[in-house]
Amino acid sequence: MVILPVSTGLIYATSYSLGLTGLMSQGFTTAYWGEALSSQDVWSSFLYSFWVGIVSVFIAACIALGLALGWQRSIQQGKLSYFIFLPLCYPATVMAFLVHQWFSPSGFFSRLFYNLGIIDNLEAFPIVIRDYYGIGIILCSIFLITPFFTILFSNIYKNERINELENLSKTLGSSVNQILRRVTLPILFNRSKTTLLLFVIFVMGSYEAPLILGRQNPQMITVAIVNKIQKFNLNDIPVGYAMSIIYVLIVIISLNFSGILKTFQNRKISNI
Repeated sequence: MVILPVSTGLIYATSYSLGLTGLMSQGFTTAYWGEALSSQDVWSSFLYSFWVGIVSVFIAACIALGLALGWQRSIQQGKLSYFIFLPLCYPATVMAFLVHQWFSPSGFFSRLFYNLGIIDNLEAFPIVIRDYYGIGIILCSIFLITPFFTILFSNIYKNERINELENLSKTLGSSVNQILRRVTLPILFNRSKTTLLLFVIFVMGSYEAPLILGRQNPQMITVAIVNKIQKFNLNDIPVGYAMSIIYVLIVIISLNFSGILKTFQNRKISNI
C-alpha cells in the first residue's frame, strides 16, 4: 500500500524529467536535469530549506529538553500530560494561519505592543512573516514539533531509567553539570538522533507553512517544486520533476548516511 504509489510516482517523475513522457516530450534528454542542477535558485531553495529545518529542530529540541527535564513528573502524571498533546491536534495549515494572525504587522502581538506603548505604530513591529530568514516558518514549525519532542524525551528519560543513572552518578561524586553533560544529554541524543534527522527532513519538505508564511525569494524547496510544476510554462514542468527527484535522492542519502553512522557506533560499542 505504501511502496506501490510512491514507486509509481517516482517512476513517473523520473520519466517526465528525462523527456520520456509529458506534454512536451520529444524523447530522452538530460537538458531538464542540467537546468535544475545548474540553477542557482534551485540550490538556494535547498540551502534555505535546510537552514529552516536545522534551526527549527534545534530550537524545538532545546525547548522540549528543558520541559522534559524540568517538568518530568508533570508530563508523565500531572495536568501537563493532557495539555502537551493539544498542539499535536492542529494541522500545519491551521498553525500557519495562527502564526500569521499572531505575528503579522497587523496581528495580535503588534496591536498588543502598540496598546502597551512599546511601539509607536503597527509598522514598527518586527517583520517575522514573509521575512528573508524564514522566522515565521521556523516559529510555526517550533509550535508544531516541540510537543512531540517533549513527549519523546520524556519517554526516553523514563524507559532508559536515566533518573537511576543520575542518582548513581551523584553517589560517585559527579556534579550536576557533569551528570547533564556526560549522562543525561548523551543518552537522550543517542536515542533520538534518528528522529531528529527525520524531523529536519519533515520540516524541509513541509508545504503549507512556507506557502502561507514564506517569501517568493528564497522559497522552500517544496514550494519551488510545486510552482515549477503548476506554472503555465510547460518547459518548467520537467524541471520541477527533476528538482523533486533531486530532493528524494538527498533524503535517501541522508538516511543511509545516518544508518551507516548508527551501525558503526553500535559495532564500536559492542567491541568495547
